[in-house]
Parts: sequence; structure tokens; C-alpha cells
Amino acid sequence: MLLQGDRRLEAYRRMLRIRRFEEESMRQFKGGRIPGFLHTSVGQEAAIVGACLAIGDNDAMTGTHRSHGHPIGKGAHLNALMAELMGKEDGICKGRGGSMHFADKSVGIITESAIVGGGIPLATGCAFSAKVRGVDQVTLCFFGDGAVNQGAFHESLNMASLWKLAVIYLCENNLYAFTTSLAQSHGQTDIALRAPGYGMPGLTVDGQDVSAVYEAVARAVNRARVGEGPTLIVAETYRFDDHSFRSSSRVLGYRSTEEVERHKRDRDPILLYRNVLLEEGENEENLIAIEDEVTDAVKQALQFALASPMPRPETLPDYMFKSSLPGQSFAAELERS
Repeated sequence: MLLQGDRRLEAYRRMLRIRRFEEESMRQFKGGRIPGFLHTSVGQEAAIVGACLAIGDNDAMTGTHRSHGHPIGKGAHLNALMAELMGKEDGICKGRGGSMHFADKSVGIITESAIVGGGIPLATGCAFSAKVRGVDQVTLCFFGDGAVNQGAFHESLNMASLWKLAVIYLCENNLYAFTTSLAQSHGQTDIALRAPGYGMPGLTVDGQDVSAVYEAVARAVNRARVGEGPTLIVAETYRFDDHSFRSSSRVLGYRSTEEVERHKRDRDPILLYRNVLLEEGENEENLIAIEDEVTDAVKQALQFALASPMPRPETLPDYMFKSSLPGQSFAAELERS
């Protein structure tokens, strides 16, 4: 169950890819090149990468409105992701999805959604599909602590437990739903205790420790593949940035600057893991080489996105629905109606 060999360095690489990608996306957002909203995963990289490394290439996944980190954690290429943020034609969703709606079938991401908890029933349905198809595919479902109070959470966990579905529910508990703290919105703040009510295991792990998350999810994946059903895992993490780049902690006053700085200083998952690797004898030159590689990859992604064209206005209806008539275009069907 331990992260071993090349996977140890791959964990570091993927966490850095998320961090550097998010940092560049912030710069581009402030420069006016990214429209809409921007929700970053800075501070939550270990929870994402640890979970993603524990599932296979053919396994499925759903994410959240804080959606950039999940496909990167699963191994997606950065170019199309950056282009999607800018609404470009070469984006992963042809510029139609934007920051909160990444979907990348090449790495098994069926959807990410701006709807709080929106991916939970979809992940449950995906796991049901695997059961019907008779395959051992596992679905990893990311959501935040705020989604736990949604009805879809409870209905989905109950269904998954009844039907022994191969789904891992991974709660990224970053302590705040927008500006509301966990204590202000949950009568039971130990989210893992929700699991026994639905007849499934529930556990809490240090979401800033990539190895701990990996081990927990790997165990859950093993039991899911042999038909023992779902698991609820709560990864205790922390977002370093505001809920989005259209809100401000200082203005809204829901958390102090001291609290944020303390987490950045003491609980940065990338610095923590870098120190672990060095303590375990990893050559620092290898880590520096990975850091340089990631920096170059993000630069390339930015250049790719900037060079990508904007979608043509006449293609606006494209991808909005699937024609039931092979070979018929949307415009042609409008003319026929």
C-alpha cells in the first residue's frame, strides 16, 4: 500500500504540476485572460494526488467546482486545460466548460461541476454502470465538506451501500464552504461518522500527507474491486487561497490572515513531502530536475493556450445536444422544424 519507487517521485511531480498550473492561472486571471470565476486547489494538492495515484488508468472520477487539480492529479496534459480556462477552441471542452466544468475522458474524468455535490450522484451512477457491465472499474468521487449537507450526498451513499457499488467518496475537508466554517454548518463535525449510518467504512486521514491519502484510498479501492462496496474517506486539508478570486477573506472576515499564514508555513503539502523525500534519501538534484520540468510544462501550456483560437460564434450551438439523425447538423434540424 505504500508509495514506492517511481510513484514517490510521480506524486511530487503531480503535486507540483497542480501548484504551478494554479499559480499561472492566477496570473492570467488577474491579467484579464481568464473569464468568469477561478477556484484554485493550492494547499489541497496532496489529497488530490494521493487519491488519484491509488486508482487505475481505466478507473473513473468526478470532481468539483475547484476543478483544475483533479485532472492534473489523474495525469491530464496541461495544454488543453490551460486553453479551456481561457475559453479557447483547443480547450479540453472546446472552450465551452471553463474553469468549473472540466471533463477529460482521456483520463477517466466524466465530469466536474459548479453545482455543490453535483458529482456525487453521477459518480454513483458511473459505479452502477460498472456493476451492470460486469467490469471491475472503480469510481473516485471528490467533493468538499459543504456538499455533505446536500441531499444528493445522503441518497447516493445509501444507494451505493445497498448495491455494493465500487465507488470511493473522497471528501476534501478544507474547513470552509465559501465563508461558512465546518462548525457553523455541521451538527456533527466528524464527517467520517456519517459512513456507519449507511453501512460503509468511514475514516479520516491527514489530507496534507500524500502517502497517508494514497494508502487509505488504495485500501478502499481493493475492497471495492472485490465487491465489498463503497468507502467514505475524509481528507483534512486547507485551501490557501480564497474560495474564488472574486471573494476576499479580508473583506468577508471569515478567517484571519494569521490562520492562513500558519497553514502555509506549517502545513504546505508540497514542502512537507519534499522534506520527507529528502529524509528518505532522495537525491535533491532529482527533485530540482522535476521542478524545472514542471516549470517548463506550465510555460508550454500557457503558450499553447495563448496561441489557440477563440471559438467561432457560429459554432455556439455545437455540442449542446446530440442529433438523433446521423449526419444531420443542428442548423439543418432547426430548418426542418
